[in-house]
Amino acid sequence: MPSTRSSLRVLAALLAFAVLPSPRALAQEAGPATSEPPPEGAAESPGEAPSVATEAPAGSPAAEGAAPAAGASADVGTADAPEPVAAPVREDEFGIRATAEIGFTAVLAHEITLSTGGTRLDYVTDLNQNNLYLFLRLQVDVDIWRQHLITFLYQPLDITSTATATRDLTIDGLVYPAGEPIQARYGFPFFRFGWAFDVLEGRDEELAFGLGLQLRNATIEFRSLDGDRFRTRTDVGPVPLLRARGRFGLGNGWFFGFEADGWWSPIPGLNGTDNGLVEGAIADLSVRLGWRVVPHVDGFLNVRYLGGGADGTGDPTPTSDGFQANWLHFLNISLGATIDSRP
Repeated sequence: MPSTRSSLRVLAALLAFAVLPSPRALAQEAGPATSEPPPEGAAESPGEAPSVATEAPAGSPAAEGAAPAAGASADVGTADAPEPVAAPVREDEFGIRATAEIGFTAVLAHEITLSTGGTRLDYVTDLNQNNLYLFLRLQVDVDIWRQHLITFLYQPLDITSTATATRDLTIDGLVYPAGEPIQARYGFPFFRFGWAFDVLEGRDEELAFGLGLQLRNATIEFRSLDGDRFRTRTDVGPVPLLRARGRFGLGNGWFFGFEADGWWSPIPGLNGTDNGLVEGAIADLSVRLGWRVVPHVDGFLNVRYLGGGADGTGDPTPTSDGFQANWLHFLNISLGATIDSRP
C-alpha cells in the first residue's frame, strides 16, 4: 500500500517539524554563534528567512559580549543604585532622669514671731544662723514622649544653732531671759510632686509649664541648754505650686537651665491651712550652667533662691494662740549631676 506509507511519512515529517526546535532557536539557546557563516546559497530550514551575518564594530557591546537578557543577574549600574535608607530609630516612650545636688545654704534673712505679743526674733543676729549649712536635693524626672514631665523631689532642710540671749526673748508666752544659752532648731524638709508640659519640639531644648504640690514637714524648737525652758511648733500640710522649667543648648555640650516654683495665697486651703487669716507664700528659683560630661551624664553648677513663709493666725495650741509670722530668704549654691536614660 504505497499510498498509505507515503501518507504516514508525510504525517511523521509534519509532526517532527512541529515538535523539534528550529535551528535559530537552538542557536539562541547556545549563545552567540562563533562558527563561520554558512556558504552562500546554503538552504535555510523550511519557513525561515535567510540569515544575514554582520560583524560588530570593535569596542561595541556586541564585540565584547552580548548584554544579559532582561531579568538576568548582572552588576551593571550598581554604582548608581540608591543606597537603602535606614528606618528611623524610634525613641522609648518613657525617659528617666535622676539628679542629685550637694552644696551649702547661706541664710540671707530669717525672722519669726510666735504668739501675739511674742518677740520678733532674728535668727541671724539673735540665734547665730550665720554659718554655711549643708544643702542636699534629690530629684527624679519621668518624661513621656519628651513632652509630659513628671517630677518627684525631696529636699532636707534642718538648721540648728546655739546662742546666748542678748535680751529677753518671749516665745509662745515663755520668757528666755538675757544671758540664757539657747539652742534653736529650724527644720523644714519637704517633698514635692510636679507635672509640666514641654512646649518645644526640639530634643535638645526644653521649655515647660505646669503645676505642683509640696508637702511641708516643719519643726521649730527653742530649748534652753539647762533644759528648764522649751517651746516647739510642728506643722504638716500641702502647698500648691505653679511651675516652669527650661533647658537650652549653648554648643559643645554646654547648656543653660532654670527652674521656678512658686505660690502666694491668702485663700483657705490654697495656702496650706484651713484658716483664711494666714497669708502664705513660697518661691523656689534656680539657674544652672551645665555640661554633658559623657553620654547620658550631665554635671552642673546651680544657684538657687529659696524664700517664703506665713503670716497670720492659725490653729491655737496649748501654749499658743496660733499666731505666727515666719519669713525666710535662703541662698543655695551646689554642684549636681544628672543621669539620663535618653542620649
